Amino acid sequence: MARSQLERRPRNAVDPHEEPSAEWGWHGRFPRGREIGGWISAIAMFIMAFVGNNVAQTERLWLLAVGVGLVALLVGYRVRQRTAWRR
Repeated sequence: MARSQLERRPRNAVDPHEEPSAEWGWHGRFPRGREIGGWISAIAMFIMAFVGNNVAQTERLWLLAVGVGLVALLVGYRVRQRTAWRR
């Protein structure tokens, strides 16, 4: 049996007095947007590596490395998200 308001409230419930933005629906995470932004950034890295005005090959290597790193993180996030029920 719950003895106080804190015990009855769900863990991730937001108190509108503490977070006024909760009333407007602005409070929370945006995981889909983070993933979309990551893919757009990775694609931008690959486009800049091949279409940009790279003077040296070092610039191209850094852009490709960052793009490949972003893709690896995004794929790892997706795999971890899909297999989360197994844990």
